[in-house]
Amino acid sequence: MGSPAAYDLQGQGGGVVVTSASGAVAGRFRWLQVVNDAVISDITSSNLTSSSGLEGITIPAGVGIGGLFEGVTLTSGVVVAYYS
Repeated sequence: MGSPAAYDLQGQGGGVVVTSASGAVAGRFRWLQVVNDAVISDITSSNLTSSSGLEGITIPAGVGIGGLFEGVTLTSGVVVAYYS
């Protein structure tokens, strides 16, 4: 059973730091927090319609993106993907 949403959004459920060197990172993530300006090359979401619209654009540091994500790959930058 997953932890409550508030617990996850506080980062207490853990996460993974994603960089371009990480390759494709798979899991079940609730929140993506951009640490350094990032370009997403591939993203998969089960509840964010048209999530591919986030691919290929520069997302500035400080932006957080909520949803349910199953995978993310970066071209550049750093993102923390928090587990759901």
